[in-house]
Amino acid sequence: MPRTQINSSMVSLTTAAGILLLTAAWPAAWADDMPGVTATSIKIGQTMPYSGQASVYGAIGVAEAAYFRMINEQGGVNGRKIDFISLDDGYSPPKTVEQTRRLVEQEGVALIFHTLGAPTNISIRKYLNDHKVPQVFIASGSSKFVDPEHFPWTMPFLPILRTEGLIYANYILRSKPDAKIGVLYQNDDFGKDYLTGIKEGLGEKASKMIVKELTYESTDPTIDTQIVLLQDSGADTFIDVTLPKFAAQAIRKSHDIGWLPTHILIAPSNSVAAVLEPAGIQNALGLITAQYLKDPTDPQWNDDHGYRDWAAWMKNYNPQGNPIEPLNVYGYTAAQVMVQVLKQCGNDVGRYNVMKQAANLHDVELPMLLPGVKINTSPTDYRPIKQMRLAKFDGKRWVLFGDLIEGPADQ
Repeated sequence: MPRTQINSSMVSLTTAAGILLLTAAWPAAWADDMPGVTATSIKIGQTMPYSGQASVYGAIGVAEAAYFRMINEQGGVNGRKIDFISLDDGYSPPKTVEQTRRLVEQEGVALIFHTLGAPTNISIRKYLNDHKVPQVFIASGSSKFVDPEHFPWTMPFLPILRTEGLIYANYILRSKPDAKIGVLYQNDDFGKDYLTGIKEGLGEKASKMIVKELTYESTDPTIDTQIVLLQDSGADTFIDVTLPKFAAQAIRKSHDIGWLPTHILIAPSNSVAAVLEPAGIQNALGLITAQYLKDPTDPQWNDDHGYRDWAAWMKNYNPQGNPIEPLNVYGYTAAQVMVQVLKQCGNDVGRYNVMKQAANLHDVELPMLLPGVKINTSPTDYRPIKQMRLAKFDGKRWVLFGDLIEGPADQ
């Protein structure tokens, strides 16, 4: 009987007996072509930061494990149970490499699913592509991962960060064309992609409108100094490209020093529970962000069928999770996309067919995506989610405004 083991080092959904299950009738040729696959199971690997600076995102892996457990209790996908192994990498690329090699070479997984982070995924991309192991629906929106020509085994899940940055730039140009913009971003591919999109969106006005650009390292204890410097720059608009811990610091410090710019907060850090509450809800009033998922704090979804199914799943399969935490919506949705691909694979869950089906998703609608947001991929388009909407925090929840925005075709 499948079980769930969740701790800082591994999330597993099968018993040892299940992991070792082999049947005499299982064709040897199939086993050669489909590592990690038996007649009754498929083994999926992942690394996730259950510890370290980005440990708040560990909730995603826990949610995905819970969703796969529900699928297994319902009989699995095409008769196969999902054996999900999620290891802690602490958001450290060397650890990601170590744990991923363990998953591929020792655990014998069929594929790597939804590893979190741009630097971590970059560290394993060449290895997985060289070994023809699917690296699917990774939790990063870096444009570096949209390169099917050179890295056909790697596909992201998140909207491309450049697109999100461009959306914010376009919003500023429409609503505040004389803005003096300060940008704080993480000093890696994650932050730099956002900055690229912001500058592309502002176009020739970028050099004039951006009055200060500052960076921080993911290992920094605080960003208080950067916030003070941004205030001193005269910026009246703040584009906050930080991870949750630092986003909470930025919101609180801005309030504490009396700096009240138009504050734009990136989607990966717009959690009410993980960011706004620690920062002080009263300090977050008026923040602007972009969304593509239904916000569990938004009462407009209370009678929505998809939301009610998600809430029931939270109660039955992820009761330890925070019911207002959007990371639980995100993990649930990412797992659903993985299940959709496995369904499309039919009985052929070999690595080649997994990638083929991942690159052939057409108008997939999922219950916790915002209305109108659909998942589409093709062999030449590895961007599953291309649409977002802007939202403003009213002191209790994010309130959507404006139309659905789709990123440019080349992003």
